[in-house]
Amino acid sequence: MDPTHVFNVGAIIFEIDAKYELIKEVGKGAYGVVCSCRDKTNNTKIAVKKVAKCFADPIDAKRTLREIKLLRHLDHENIIPLIDLQPVASKDLLTDVYEITALMDTDLHQIIRSPQPLSDEHTQYFIYQLLCALKYIHSASVMHRDLKPGNLLVNRNCDLKVCDFGLARFSDDPNDAMTEYVVTRWYRAPELILTKDYNFSIDMWSTGCILAELLGRKPIFQGKDYLNQLECIIDITGTPIAADMTHVVNKKAREHILKMKSCKKQPFKTLYPDGNEHATDLLEKILQFDPSKRLTAAQALEHPYFAPHHVEEMEPQCPSKFSFDFEFEAGEDADTDYKALIWDEVLKFHPECR
Repeated sequence: MDPTHVFNVGAIIFEIDAKYELIKEVGKGAYGVVCSCRDKTNNTKIAVKKVAKCFADPIDAKRTLREIKLLRHLDHENIIPLIDLQPVASKDLLTDVYEITALMDTDLHQIIRSPQPLSDEHTQYFIYQLLCALKYIHSASVMHRDLKPGNLLVNRNCDLKVCDFGLARFSDDPNDAMTEYVVTRWYRAPELILTKDYNFSIDMWSTGCILAELLGRKPIFQGKDYLNQLECIIDITGTPIAADMTHVVNKKAREHILKMKSCKKQPFKTLYPDGNEHATDLLEKILQFDPSKRLTAAQALEHPYFAPHHVEEMEPQCPSKFSFDFEFEAGEDADTDYKALIWDEVLKFHPECR
């Protein structure tokens, strides 16, 4: 194993390969601390995410393992690549997990909040790249489930990469009852509030929310809680007709919608009068209450809004569905040896540690 060195990022101690020289802290989240480093062997910049005491909580361990496995499978220019996993001398010494990925300059949340002007070309190119990533992800039978501006990393040249796959799910997972918390509230599709049944179209709803946020420079549906989130959605998309509620099989959920004040749909062209008419038309076709009426990622790429970029041959699908032994997805039970499973992932990058 190569020599390591220790440094502090804020109050967090990092111990990683000595070839990685600290530049600065990049961000902090519920699931780890990220810093930027320089790889002294080739003078490239990388990002290092530390998930501390990863195995103290089975949920954290499961989320980390899921993200590692997915990033190894998904090879696309608009998805953040996993470059390395920091090894330790043996499996028994594995307590913290360090994921080493490509480094990007910022994220879409920071750009939207900044005073920097955003042209229609910027918005068009960001959403085009997101849809290319989604077409690829969905073709691998994977749902991201937590798309939001903060999970879309961006470079100065406007290249975009999707990150944070810790909540992703697999459509053919036999153990997935689809009940786990998903999607930050403001980007949550109405069916996630009303039912436990959902599919790839939840990622398309989130994409519509992100497009609207780029056009208006603020989130379109800013619910204070999950029921208020539904009210915010219906206030703009209008009270759904009966035909658009066939997927809502829960009687109480249907009754709740019927008790809400009746709302007329607000045209997106009226909400965003300065927006490109193709962009607002795309919003109409994505932010549909009925998930079966939403465009898929592949269909959205054919929309006139993306005419300057759309070349189907340059928008690949994943060559294989994502699948492996789903045993570790069966639940957060104490019997699952996440340390052994993540150690197996480390060994894929560092076979010399065997």
